[in-house]
Amino acid sequence: MKLKCKLLAIAAFLACAQHLPVLAQDSLQKSPEAGSGFTEKAGWAARKYMVAAANPLAVEAGYEMLKQGGTAIDAGIASQLVLTLVEPQSSGIGGGAFLMYYDGKKVQAFDGRETAPSKADEHLFQHPDGTPLSRTEGIVGGRSTGAPGVLRMMELAHKQHGKLPWKTLFGPAIRLSENGFKVSPRLNGLLAWDPHIRKDPAARAYFYGPDGNPRPVGYLLKNPALAKTLREIAEGGAEVFYEGRIARDIEAKVKSHPTNPGLLTAADIAAYQPKLREPVCNDYRSYTVCGMPPPSSGGIAVAQMLGMFETRDMKALAPSNGIPGLEAVHLFSEVGRLAYADRDRYAADTDFVPLPGRGIPALLDKHYLAKRASLIGPRSMGKAEAGNPPGVETAWNWGLDNSIEAHSTSHIVAVDQYGAGLSMTTSVEDAFGSRQMVDGFILNNQLTDFSFDSKDASGPIANRVEPGKRPRSAMSPTIVFDKKTGRFVEAIGSPGGPLIINYVAKVLVGTLDWGLNMQQAIALPNFGSRNGPTELEAGRFPSATIEALKARGHAVRIGEQTSGLQGIERMELHGVSLWFGGADPRREGVAKGD
Repeated sequence: MKLKCKLLAIAAFLACAQHLPVLAQDSLQKSPEAGSGFTEKAGWAARKYMVAAANPLAVEAGYEMLKQGGTAIDAGIASQLVLTLVEPQSSGIGGGAFLMYYDGKKVQAFDGRETAPSKADEHLFQHPDGTPLSRTEGIVGGRSTGAPGVLRMMELAHKQHGKLPWKTLFGPAIRLSENGFKVSPRLNGLLAWDPHIRKDPAARAYFYGPDGNPRPVGYLLKNPALAKTLREIAEGGAEVFYEGRIARDIEAKVKSHPTNPGLLTAADIAAYQPKLREPVCNDYRSYTVCGMPPPSSGGIAVAQMLGMFETRDMKALAPSNGIPGLEAVHLFSEVGRLAYADRDRYAADTDFVPLPGRGIPALLDKHYLAKRASLIGPRSMGKAEAGNPPGVETAWNWGLDNSIEAHSTSHIVAVDQYGAGLSMTTSVEDAFGSRQMVDGFILNNQLTDFSFDSKDASGPIANRVEPGKRPRSAMSPTIVFDKKTGRFVEAIGSPGGPLIINYVAKVLVGTLDWGLNMQQAIALPNFGSRNGPTELEAGRFPSATIEALKARGHAVRIGEQTSGLQGIERMELHGVSLWFGGADPRREGVAKGD
């Protein structure tokens, strides 16, 4: 016990060594999922195992599994099931997920991304005249809901790597659904903020009181409908969800929306299958960084950014007093422009659309990325054009994507006593998804991650809607290894829609180049560019930096940038190996372990 306390104290001291000033700013740009403040956190240390997630109740569920001898997969599943209940605005069994898993020997990429209905086509989000629908028209209602993927994906991972019985993993979520949980400040704030979820009769009766106000902070909220759903799945497996009354209930809900019915059927849900894909692993300095392949764009885009950073002395750009300086923000933004330009032109579900040239190796080719990085000068390029990777003689004839890509997602990381590690990003897409509740859970609006336009003057858009296709995502669950020894170094990920790529790249550079611990790197101000304005987290940068960026040609946008980063890293303190976990100060997450 004394050793554990000592390690915790050392880790807390290191994490608290950095204090981040908050500076007032104007021109605030609101995020699609409202912010809920910034609470400094010290980080957490453990010796044997650890789990981190966006809500303490979800962390307790994962911790309970680890304490019983479960694997990181067991912990991740239990945490996800509780998030369905306590963080319904961000993820749940009505959505999808990407999972990166290291079993101590190999890395696997589990694809639980939703699929488009069999009757959907490229005009799904267009008016009869071919013009795209508005954001609200696309998201709210049945039109945007794809076949949920998370349960079958988690079941596949559990069959390969779980130690505890499937039924055991559902225990915490069922208990909380039946006995109730206290409404958190974040959930209460989002219920007050969103104007659409209360329009769904089931959601209104559950989330709001008779006076129409959201359930107050601390209210004991019970969800017997979800308890029933989870108990059935716990007993009968994921098949109960995909091939029984739940799938029929989803179809009925989607098709009966009063203003915006959808195309998803019970047959589409029954046909859904998760996929095992080859991870995107690429070397960065003395590390190997592994991320998610398409239909996620995250693994490729993060690797491209790292490949361009490798041409620079990043250590020389380390933050001062917890704030990145002008040169760091400039470089990050320009690198982001180049990576997002390729992403918007090329990235899509590769089961339907090939990548250019020689595929992923071409996009990550060191010479190609060095050539891209050479385009960066002292002034901002404003907007970057997609590159021509090796094997492409002329520009690839794809149009530019214009998907919605909202920000409501969650992330879980876990490491176990057997040497395995998990990084899972999970989502219903927008805040409260499609704003439809059925059988106690929220349905996703992931189909709005497809491009609303299906073509432009350059040609068809790679990420257009097609039957059975998986929409492009920016979710970037990431696992890092020591290149020489192959030893597990860290696991990270975040919610945040297309901003996820910048969030994850920030933490990777923070931990691998700048010598920050996981909590310090997560707490750094968020910044970068998605090939548009240079985006800075509100209240976190001095006015002198902002004005200097403008003087160098940056169009600056200031906004909330509500990331939800979770990370666990291996640390050595006085010859003792331990796990050190970080959770985003911008959300309610924590880490816990023994």
